[in-house]
Amino acid sequence: MLAPERRSRADLAVAAGIALIVTVALVVVWFRSDARGTTSVTAAEPPSALVTALAVPETLDPLWEASSAVTTAPLVVAGAVVTADGGDVVGRDRTSGDELWRYSRDRELCGVTASWDKVVAVYRDERGCSQVTELDGGTGARVAQRSSDADPEVMLSADGTYVTARGNSRLELWRSDLVRTVEYGHVGAPVNPGKQPRSGCTLLDAGSSSSRLAVLERCPGEEGDRLTVMNPSPKDNQEPEEYGSSVLAGVEAGVEGARVLGVSGETIAVYLPGGMSTGPRIGLFDGTGNAVSEYSLTTAVGPDSVTAASSSVITWWTGSDAVTLGAADLVPRWSFPGALGPGAVMAGSLLVPVDDGIAVLDLSTGARLRTIPVERDPGTGPITTAVAGDLVIEQRGDRITVLR
Repeated sequence: MLAPERRSRADLAVAAGIALIVTVALVVVWFRSDARGTTSVTAAEPPSALVTALAVPETLDPLWEASSAVTTAPLVVAGAVVTADGGDVVGRDRTSGDELWRYSRDRELCGVTASWDKVVAVYRDERGCSQVTELDGGTGARVAQRSSDADPEVMLSADGTYVTARGNSRLELWRSDLVRTVEYGHVGAPVNPGKQPRSGCTLLDAGSSSSRLAVLERCPGEEGDRLTVMNPSPKDNQEPEEYGSSVLAGVEAGVEGARVLGVSGETIAVYLPGGMSTGPRIGLFDGTGNAVSEYSLTTAVGPDSVTAASSSVITWWTGSDAVTLGAADLVPRWSFPGALGPGAVMAGSLLVPVDDGIAVLDLSTGARLRTIPVERDPGTGPITTAVAGDLVIEQRGDRITVLR
C-alpha cells in the first residue's frame, strides 16, 4: 500500500496564497464592474391593469407630480408611470406616485423610452450612449442588456416593433430582445469594411415601422437633405439594405428643419421647410422614397416641434398648432391653432393642452367641444400628454404631473 500523502507547510502556504490572489482578483473585478454602481429594487407584483376610459372627465385636478428630466413625454408602461432623472429609472403607482420599483446606476442616462410593455434605458459611458438595459415595466426586473459604440447624445423612438437610437453620426435599431437589426452611419472599426453606403453624413431624424426605416441625413457635397429608406430587418445587421435614397426635391440649400413626422407601413410623412420659392409643407413618400403628394402648411414650424402617435391618429405640434395625420395613410386631416403640445386621445376625443387648460377636440373634425380648466405655471410648450385609464398625464418641462 502507498503511504497517505502529507501536505507540508509550504504546500499550505502556497494554497493560501492562491486563494488570497483569487479573492483579491474577484474584489478588483467587482470594484471595477458596472454591478458595483447599480441598484435594482423590483416590485413584488405588477400594478393593476389599466381600464380604458369611456368618457372624458368634466374636471381634472392634480394628484401628484415628480421630476423626470430625462423623458420628453410621459411614459405609461404595463400600468406604471415611469420617471427618469439623473441615473434613476423609477416605476410609480399611477394614482399615488409611490415607488413600485427602482433601477439606479452611477452613470448618466442618455434617454429612456418604452415598447413591448418594457422600459428601455440608455446610459452613457466612455463609448458614448452605449449601455442599454431593458426593464419589465410592471416590476422593474432586468430583461435584457446590450452595449455597442454610440454617439455621445442619442434620440430614442419606438414604433411598437423596433426601438431606434439615433445620434448625429450613427443609428441602430433594436428588436424586443435588444438584438440589433440595423447599424447605419459611422462605424469606428468595422469588421467588414465597405458595408455602409455613405460616410460622413449627419443624421437629422429617423422614423420606422415594422417594414420601413426612414432616415433624413445631410451629406457632404449635397445641397439638400437626403431621405434614405431601408429594410428595418436586413439579413446582415451591419449591412443596410436600401429601398431608395435621394436628395429631397424642393428643399433649398441652407434651409434646415426637415423631419420625419411618421412612418406607417410603407408610407413616410416628412415635413419639408419652406424657402424663397416654396412654403412649408408635408410630403408623403412611398416605400422606395419616391414623392407621392404634398400638402401646404399655413403656419411656420418651430425648432421644438413634437409628434405623438396613437392607433387612430398622429398629432404633430408645430410650435403653435396641432396638426393631425391619419395613422394609416398619414394624410393631413385638420389643424388646431393655439396648442401647447400634440395632445393625446381619450375616449374618442383628442385632449390638447392650451393656455387655459385642456381643449377637448372632436377627433374627426378638430372642432373644440369644451375646455377642461387646468392651472399651470405660465410658459410655452411643448407640453406632452399621455392617458392612463381615467388619468391624464402631462410632461411640463422636466416634471410629470398626473391629473384626475
